[in-house]
Amino acid sequence: MKTKMFLMLALVMMVVAAPAFSGEAVQMWRCEMEDDATEEQMEEQAATWLAAAKKVEGGANFKAYVYFPVAVNAMGEIDVMFIVVAPTFAEWGTFWDNYEGSEAAALENKQREAVVCPDSVLWEGVKIK
Repeated sequence: MKTKMFLMLALVMMVVAAPAFSGEAVQMWRCEMEDDATEEQMEEQAATWLAAAKKVEGGANFKAYVYFPVAVNAMGEIDVMFIVVAPTFAEWGTFWDNYEGSEAAALENKQREAVVCPDSVLWEGVKIK
């Protein structure tokens, strides 16, 4: 009886837990550009970082975006948002497990001369059909 109950509970947990992280992993950084940095420079740095990130295990399917404010109401000291999207949380986790010491990590440190991104948030993105 205990085995049956355990198996039934395990089945229910698998059904409930599977969709828990079914969406994309979306990391958003709020960034401040240095005074002499340009939007073009931010785009170039993001493209360079993404190319390096795609070489890290787990990062092959990443997408990246930079968002520049056009009309703002109380956004604070944010000049640009840098957004990285992983198709799954599994890929995101694999990437971060392998990030330290990678070319992408080295670029992040180098790019701090033009932009500082002190805050970030990890979101789950679910596509609405």
